Amino acid sequence: MKLPKKFSPILFGFFLSGLMTLFVTGISIALAVGVHDGFFAIWMRNWATIWVIAFPVVLFVAPLVRRLVSAMVET
Repeated sequence: MKLPKKFSPILFGFFLSGLMTLFVTGISIALAVGVHDGFFAIWMRNWATIWVIAFPVVLFVAPLVRRLVSAMVET
């Protein structure tokens, strides 16, 4: 079963924010403290915290970014 098309922007923001924060937190933590036995737990805890913040921010900022891009490209 698929969701209605009207949910596309929300799903896009959900997956984009989730994947971006996953990679960024993993790289940041690895560079800051190194990869060790507790690395994965620290990474997942920090990722979950950041994703809770990033997802609504992406949804809020996306319309502004779309307008900025539209102003900068030919139609």
